Amino acid sequence: MKLHVQVIMQATKLSCMLYNNPIAYKTDFLPTQIQELARENPNLHAAKESSGDVRRVTAIKALSGDRLAVLVGMDDAIVEGVRAGAVGWIAGLVNSFPRESVALFDYAIRGQTKKADALYKWFLPLLRMDTVIKFVQLIKLVQQETGTGNERVRAPRLVLTGAERKAALETLKRALAKRPKV
Repeated sequence: MKLHVQVIMQATKLSCMLYNNPIAYKTDFLPTQIQELARENPNLHAAKESSGDVRRVTAIKALSGDRLAVLVGMDDAIVEGVRAGAVGWIAGLVNSFPRESVALFDYAIRGQTKKADALYKWFLPLLRMDTVIKFVQLIKLVQQETGTGNERVRAPRLVLTGAERKAALETLKRALAKRPKV
């Protein structure tokens, strides 16, 4: 894993961000490994932490200080991640819910706990669509249904069908019926 990402970072002078998503991709960069990569690669400026364990945000920050910007990469960990010290969010449902996504991040980063918690409670059933193996299909389906994209996916992925599709559409329907004003 280290060799793979290091070859890429060393092949460019561009700023780089490490994408750590063990849930989806079954590889995991531990905080000590992220620190090592940052020490060895001056163009590594950020880590997208998607392990699902918000303690990783704290651990990466403790090891790397201000050397790396830590961003949350799992939608249903954004509020907790910001509270742990994350400074950004790479969101899955932002195209379909831009106002809600920006408001949630802003409330969390500003420490507006009551507003963040209220919006988060409404948003969580949708945000959890970004935390499962078929997150791409789910996000694309939501984009289609909200008029912000379509559900086409590249092979080997297939569009959702049957019970999975029905459940996702029901979750979206419930959320849209109670969509808050932000």
